[in-house]
Amino acid sequence: MKIIKSLLFLSTVVLFIACKQEQKPSPKINTNTSVTYAQGFDIQYFDGFKKLIIKTPYPNAEEALEYLIIPKGNNIPDSLKTLKIIRTPVEKVVVTSTTHIPMLELLGEEDALIGFPNLKYISSSKTRNRIDLNLITELGNEESINTEILLDIAPELLIGFSMSNNNKMFNTIEKAGIPVVLNGDWLEETPLGRAEWIKFFAVFFDKEKEADSIFTAIEADYKDAVAIATKATTKPSILSGVLYKDVWNLPAGESFVAKFLKDANTNYLWADTKGKGSLSLSFESVYDKGQHAELWIAPGHYSSLEQLEQANEHYVKFDAFKNNKVFSFTQKKGAAGGALYYELAPVQPHIVLKDIIKITHPDLLPTYEPVYLQKLN
Repeated sequence: MKIIKSLLFLSTVVLFIACKQEQKPSPKINTNTSVTYAQGFDIQYFDGFKKLIIKTPYPNAEEALEYLIIPKGNNIPDSLKTLKIIRTPVEKVVVTSTTHIPMLELLGEEDALIGFPNLKYISSSKTRNRIDLNLITELGNEESINTEILLDIAPELLIGFSMSNNNKMFNTIEKAGIPVVLNGDWLEETPLGRAEWIKFFAVFFDKEKEADSIFTAIEADYKDAVAIATKATTKPSILSGVLYKDVWNLPAGESFVAKFLKDANTNYLWADTKGKGSLSLSFESVYDKGQHAELWIAPGHYSSLEQLEQANEHYVKFDAFKNNKVFSFTQKKGAAGGALYYELAPVQPHIVLKDIIKITHPDLLPTYEPVYLQKLN
């Protein structure tokens, strides 16, 4: 009998322990948002919290980064306490790239921005007004943020970007108690993939529905532009890039820029090359292939044909230069003198595409006026 009682007691203890063990949370079937084009992040939804997964937080990343996104006041499951934790909705945030700012503004969360490194580079008029009112604090520069000032303004979150998994500055900030989330939107390989990172920002403010609506409109407009471009009966040949010292850098055939040129139904002369970044070529090889290109798009930072000629007299040999068919994205400047394209275009791929279609197939968009892409004079 004692043996039987002992066995029954042991069984009861084992059952009690098993019941006390926390079950690993399972994702909900119906999620609030889904990621379609972006390859660098994903969002999983559970009862009472979310998990944000950054698949490519920096170039050549071998491991993803995971963050627990949980409402303020909710209990954290024991099995997830080892994750980095972000409480929502975030009310005070620091971002580190000007491309992050339009995302906040589209979501109506520009007032949450309380600090930024190198305020002089911000072009957005809405955010510059807040800078003028001393509502956004200068934090130095992105390579060496002033941690003393950062701790003083006490953001609930810092959104950064990194070239590797060993960012000493971000490590220091995290040790001081400020959560850091790495943003990899700049590593996306398609225009819509980059724009879809608005859903990444929405997670921190519990505004996934708003982000879905915004992105759906961008996606529809982009697809409409692609459909218009398919009606073109010719494909103008395109040269791109510019010399830096003795090397001509231009977009590789699988790059972000090449995707734009493909969707605009053009003949980008290096479309068949491999690579998702840029090609580094000699002047001679570019001239051999591109001397008769009909259009030259994105010639670096140059703002006039005169500047191009002064930089290198050989540029005048290209047909696109001779025929005044050189176009730049960097002509339109913000209040601080920066090119608006670099700050705003990542979340406006539909506008960039229509700009390209307008200069390559002008008859297809007769009433459209380019926003960024302007002819050099």
